[in-house]
Amino acid sequence: MAEFQLYCFAQSGNSYRVALMLTLIGADWQPIFVDFFNGETRTADYRSSVNEMGEAPVLVHGGKKLSQSGVILLYLAEHSGKFLPHGEDARLEALRWIIFDNQKLNGILATYRFLHALAKPSGDPAVMKFLKGRADSALRILDKRLASRSYVLGAEPTIADLSLVAYLYYPAEEFGFDIAAEHKNIGAWLDRIKAIPRWAHPYDLMPGYPLPA
Repeated sequence: MAEFQLYCFAQSGNSYRVALMLTLIGADWQPIFVDFFNGETRTADYRSSVNEMGEAPVLVHGGKKLSQSGVILLYLAEHSGKFLPHGEDARLEALRWIIFDNQKLNGILATYRFLHALAKPSGDPAVMKFLKGRADSALRILDKRLASRSYVLGAEPTIADLSLVAYLYYPAEEFGFDIAAEHKNIGAWLDRIKAIPRWAHPYDLMPGYPLPA
């Protein structure tokens, strides 16, 4: 058995954060498929034995079982010594961007993408317009941040970057717009992260793609 097990599925950007981190640090890990689209996370068994919050990802490491991707990223950074912000100020700044990401950026993009590409029926046009406006605003904030630095905290990538990329490598057609093309600094940053050794696309790292027709 691998040292780490990750409950995940290919369409989950929240899971991708952790799968990517595990891959980049060279961890010995294996995915455990979560059948989200058939309701596995809503079952009593999943909530009693895997995660009471009914969510993925969940990381199992020895006797630990961790949920919430930001918590898991910090745990893996401290365990491996990689992608860890150094010093109190840097750690607080990374946490600031991880919370912004979860609330304002990928928290909105995930819902927008789900309603655009995965939900049946797709989202109400008024709701989609609202979400798109919120997503665009958050993307502009990140793009401006990256205009003056290579990575979110500065010269080196940290867990803040690995959180923020969660949904940004999924195909443009799943959003109905091209994030990297519309936000040039984000596009260049995504290329820099993609150049890190062992980087892999979410659909190559996690099980469950493509969805059954």
